Amino acid sequence: MRVKKVPLRKCIVCQEMFPKKELLRIVRTPQEEIVIDLTGKAAGRGTYVCRSETCRTPDTFASGKWKKVLERALNMSITQEQYDQFRQNWQEMIGK
Repeated sequence: MRVKKVPLRKCIVCQEMFPKKELLRIVRTPQEEIVIDLTGKAAGRGTYVCRSETCRTPDTFASGKWKKVLERALNMSITQEQYDQFRQNWQEMIGK
């Protein structure tokens, strides 16, 4: 019997590899919006963030690290309004 291969993905913040199901997916939609994909199946270019506290906390946003990392991972330039909207959505999701 063959063992099923577990797909691995890299967290864009800490650069560590994790099983795909353990990560949060962030997607650039065809309409150039940045959304958090809880289903893992949304259309568009996606990237992943792990669930560790150091990668998810608002402190990482304050350092300014996120905007450049997202721009690179999603292959787009992000306006300040888009970034602020994403940051607000992220903080609402983390608060849950």
